[in-house]
Amino acid sequence: MEQKNNGGCLCGSVRFETTGPLRSVTACHCSQCRRQTGLYYAATAVPLANLHLEGEETLAWFRASDTARRGFCSRCGSALFWQEDGSAQISIMAGAFDQPSGLVMGEHIYCADKADFYELPDDGLPHHAGDRPVSA
Repeated sequence: MEQKNNGGCLCGSVRFETTGPLRSVTACHCSQCRRQTGLYYAATAVPLANLHLEGEETLAWFRASDTARRGFCSRCGSALFWQEDGSAQISIMAGAFDQPSGLVMGEHIYCADKADFYELPDDGLPHHAGDRPVSA
């Protein structure tokens, strides 16, 4: 049986279903993610082809950089997605999934850019100063 996970925004206007396995959760501590969410961005990812959306009319996109866009609900403001230009994958906020999600933390990125009001967790996971290293 194929793995399926569901989720959505706070008001329920945007709902989604993913099929197939989800990547472990990446915690991004960069200033853009922090400004969007208030802390750090915790997200999983799936191939774009494995994401089915409902309520796209309330899904809005914001370009915070020249290389990616961020998707959010235009009604309630819930941060939902991050997608790099040209990528066949889309990141989905881990907190947007219905429970139980089965998600597990996998790594921390942009740790050198974290805010001064919290400490990085001593959770035994990889901590990268910038982006994750590119796999060979």
